[in-house]
Amino acid sequence: MAQEVAPGLFIRGFTPPLKLTDFRLVAFDMDSTLISIECIDEIAAAAGRRAEVAAITEAAMRGEITDYRDSLMRRLALLRGVPESALQAVLDERLRLNPGVESFVAACQAAGLRTLLVSGGFTWFSERVRQWLALDFARANMLEIENGCLTGRLVPRPWGEVVDGAEKRRTLLEVAELMGIGTDRVIAVGDGANDLPMMAAAGLSIAYHPKPAVREQAMITIDSGGMDRALELLAG
Repeated sequence: MAQEVAPGLFIRGFTPPLKLTDFRLVAFDMDSTLISIECIDEIAAAAGRRAEVAAITEAAMRGEITDYRDSLMRRLALLRGVPESALQAVLDERLRLNPGVESFVAACQAAGLRTLLVSGGFTWFSERVRQWLALDFARANMLEIENGCLTGRLVPRPWGEVVDGAEKRRTLLEVAELMGIGTDRVIAVGDGANDLPMMAAAGLSIAYHPKPAVREQAMITIDSGGMDRALELLAG
């Protein structure tokens, strides 16, 4: 049972404060976690298919569609032919960092944590976010673009093709192993059902304005305010 320790701030399974310096790695989801939008929904708006794509996105994030790969491929197929210029418009006009993200990331970096972005979204956006926040590592899906338009497919990568929940967890474990640390020294931050595998593997899980399935399992839940509210429970 989660305990409300301040308005809109809940804890489960520990007594605060924890020491931020006890952790070495923090892994972030991107869409609706680091940033305020679901990029695929915004791209779909350019194709006149926002409602159709957003409905699949919402069902996947709530955990009602359990095969994330299938849900992503269904949405991508609806985006075939969308010009790459639509991605730039989303970046320029819609993509914004969520409140408190910069402060929380900076606090983690000041405490010596390495930072990982691991997203079921797209490298076209995640690489920009990685640069903005000076994150150490990033993994996301790569959109296939031909003749200036989306093909509705992804580009296969050396590690696979789709970043789903299992790949998020595997990436977190891989980076932790390369750093020579146990998962008890990892923080995972997310909001949707596909974040649950990596959140379950981490020593500390933080849910930011999450879907119900995530709220029920996270150690820290932020239902109101910015991501930096987690610092109310984490000593430097």
